[in-house]
Amino acid sequence: MSDLNYRLEKDSMGEKQIPQDVYYGIQTVRAIANFPISGIKPLPAYVDACLLIKKAAAITNGELGCIAPEVSGAIVQAADEILQGSLRDQFVVDVYQAGAGDFSPYECE
Repeated sequence: MSDLNYRLEKDSMGEKQIPQDVYYGIQTVRAIANFPISGIKPLPAYVDACLLIKKAAAITNGELGCIAPEVSGAIVQAADEILQGSLRDQFVVDVYQAGAGDFSPYECE
């Protein structure tokens, strides 16, 4: 693929090319590459449960004024779209990865 099919993202461990057509970012790309544990993706019921929690948190934090109404609204809209079936292919991290992440040597300096 040409560079036009990628965007460049940067984190504490450096830069990485991310495919233009995905909604996730550099941390997800690192998790996919570094933790190919089982090949099992999250079940739809698990994704739904996480979305409902995030949606409820966005509504509550919006009502309390902890986040801007447009941010709350955007999170709620995105959650609703995914709950209706959109973007299910974007949940790609192995279920056993468990969010451990990668160690960055710069975190200890």
